Amino acid sequence: MDQLRAMKVFVRVVDEGGFARAARALDMAPPVVTRVVAELEAHLGARLLNRTTRRVALTEVGESYLERARRILADVDEADALAGESTRELSGPLRLLCPSALAAHQLVRHLARFSAQHPRLSIDLVSPCRVETVDEDYDVTLLTLRGPIDGDFVARRLARSEVLLCAAPSYLARHGRPRHPRDLSRHELLFQPGVQPRGLVFFRGDAGEAAETVVPEQAGALHCDDLQTQLAAAQAGLGVAALPTLMLDEALAAGRVERVLPSWRLAGLSIWAAMPSRKHVPARTRALIEFLVQAFGGDDRDPWLAACGGPLALVA
Repeated sequence: MDQLRAMKVFVRVVDEGGFARAARALDMAPPVVTRVVAELEAHLGARLLNRTTRRVALTEVGESYLERARRILADVDEADALAGESTRELSGPLRLLCPSALAAHQLVRHLARFSAQHPRLSIDLVSPCRVETVDEDYDVTLLTLRGPIDGDFVARRLARSEVLLCAAPSYLARHGRPRHPRDLSRHELLFQPGVQPRGLVFFRGDAGEAAETVVPEQAGALHCDDLQTQLAAAQAGLGVAALPTLMLDEALAAGRVERVLPSWRLAGLSIWAAMPSRKHVPARTRALIEFLVQAFGGDDRDPWLAACGGPLALVA
């Protein structure tokens, strides 16, 4: 008896809910499936399944054996995958979850190079407005977090992105340029102060020490929680936006927006590439994460800050 083969057949019978359906899934004759499971039970000296005319049900012994059989088969698959990785070109699908702002302004710039390196890989990119934690349905989740990273997953740091204030030149020409965070109370704000009920904490220069807490009196005529929309609104001259540098490098270089209060910033974002905790990580997943670490820098620094006007200098 081929015991590994018998385990696979037994597990498939359980997963499919019957011998006939398992036979179709395995492309085997139903009598062969029945015989293989019977031989496995004879080998073990225990009944694994209770059969009826319509369904099969696990015995108590069968439940315990099923759990062990799944582990053994997973280990065999892992060993096969590891042995083949060194000689097999990376191929197959990669499911990637990434916040829309990061995907649109930075990630897609790099994916063409990654695809050229691995032409047999296909990337299924999903980019909602917000991504707050790792989703086990995806191979890799990119996170942009204000606080520390925490959770039952494996993560690699990609970069940091400072949050700066910006507005269109046309808006600043009409409303004037704020000289201090307290001046924001007289401006149209595109972000929502209500999400930080104790006020907006501004940091001065690169020191990292809180220097000013401002509670704006009210938001402007338009406010939203979508960063892409905030950038579009700022470029249209609707008000002042607070956006991460990863979104601002091109808009600032083109003059569509200007930095507001250039010696001040809000709390920055840490950018991570994370994946569910797994015993075996497919080679294609590891290749993508290593590529992203190299592309973004892989440390707690802002690679876009120089393009956004350089370090946050103190001004009188």
